[in-house]
Amino acid sequence: MEAAGKENLTHNTTAAPKPAYSAPEGLPLPRRHWATLIFLMGLSISVLDSSMTNMALPAIARDLNQSSSLVVWVVNAYGITVAMTLLPLAALGERIGFKKLFHYGLLVFTLASLASSLAPNMGLLLFCRVCQGLGGSAIMCLFGALVRYIYPPDKMGQGIGINAMTVGVMSVLGPAIGSFILHIANWHWIFAFNIPFGLLAMLGVKALPDVPPVKSRFDFVGALMSMLTLGSLIVGVDYLSTYPLLAVCAICFSIGVGFLLVRQSSAQTAPLVPVDLFRIPAMRFAIAASASTFMAQMATFVSLPFYFQHVMHRPPISMGILMGGWPAGAALTALFAGRLSDRFPVSLLSGAGAAAMACGIVFIILLPSSTADAWIIMAMIVAGVGFGFFQTPNNRVLIRSAPKTRAGALGGLQATTRVFGQSFGAATVASAFALTEQWGSTIGLLVGASFASIAVLVNVIRHRQATASRSDG
Repeated sequence: MEAAGKENLTHNTTAAPKPAYSAPEGLPLPRRHWATLIFLMGLSISVLDSSMTNMALPAIARDLNQSSSLVVWVVNAYGITVAMTLLPLAALGERIGFKKLFHYGLLVFTLASLASSLAPNMGLLLFCRVCQGLGGSAIMCLFGALVRYIYPPDKMGQGIGINAMTVGVMSVLGPAIGSFILHIANWHWIFAFNIPFGLLAMLGVKALPDVPPVKSRFDFVGALMSMLTLGSLIVGVDYLSTYPLLAVCAICFSIGVGFLLVRQSSAQTAPLVPVDLFRIPAMRFAIAASASTFMAQMATFVSLPFYFQHVMHRPPISMGILMGGWPAGAALTALFAGRLSDRFPVSLLSGAGAAAMACGIVFIILLPSSTADAWIIMAMIVAGVGFGFFQTPNNRVLIRSAPKTRAGALGGLQATTRVFGQSFGAATVASAFALTEQWGSTIGLLVGASFASIAVLVNVIRHRQATASRSDG
């Protein structure tokens, strides 16, 4: 249930174990500031790595004498590993402790970055990228859990906004940093860039909150089934336009294993796949809205470079400026939206944000090719501001909806929703290009606007239900 100020979120679950202690409401100052700095440092290098690596792919292909289709797996190996391991690592964090998992994640990510920077061939580089994905996944899956314990309830919206702003700023800086590194050095330094920041973050891990682990057995069979479900589904969706028969088989396999996994998890206490959290109405709405919005974001981002060059006839050198409007708008809005999310219903803020995203995307489609770049950048900023308004309030509801004993599972579910939404959005654009090369980018943008409109619809239904609940009360 939502209301201005504080939301009455229904915790309709009995599966989570009782906490072994009475958790404090956030960390005291100045420890809260140090914990925030350390977590943001780890989050930053995991975000920067992906965007900087994209810039290095042509150089890697030339240096290692590999085809473009193979070198793309330098990015895919990282992304698929993250998607497959988020839920298992979140469950592991609940059992060994969030601080310990964060430290291990930083250690693996930093060592794998060093190994990637020294990799002499493609095989070893891909293996190192898988290891980097494991470390990055251990960091990303703790977003919801650590925010829940670092900030007191009245500061949680602000904390989510700071994290969202950091992700937005790093997304803007990543391509620029990557281009600068490649201008003065070779691609190996793209990966070496992570090392000093990883080491610094490890020195401050002790500032993170001390959360006792839960006393329950780790579900190894469930972890394997979860990895097979998500991995085969993402690969199937990615290859749907190029290898349709193989893709359909992979998707059917994913659905079958996923059905068995959900059936098994429903009878468990604190299951690895958090089906218990979906019994919470606020959680269901937030996850549906989040998935739709990230589908819209990625479908748009994959389509725009082709649309700007082939439809609007912009030179490749202008891509960075035109594309930068979205993450810049999202970063500037994140803190402001965080404060508003403490005062207004999330359905209004998130619905307005998703509507702004859709309007910004449609405005770009309607602009003639002769229009000035300033109008394109303005449309991108509008869409980015909308994304920022959506992301922070919706994340606030996600984090506050789950019981504290399921904070780790919530972090894994939140990150998995984001990664899956982005993968699905990118796959729909690939299918659009397979149907028609000429109009593929335009169709991709229309798909992005459609997904954003679905997020608006989810928030309209969410607001109506919240209003009806208040009236009944």
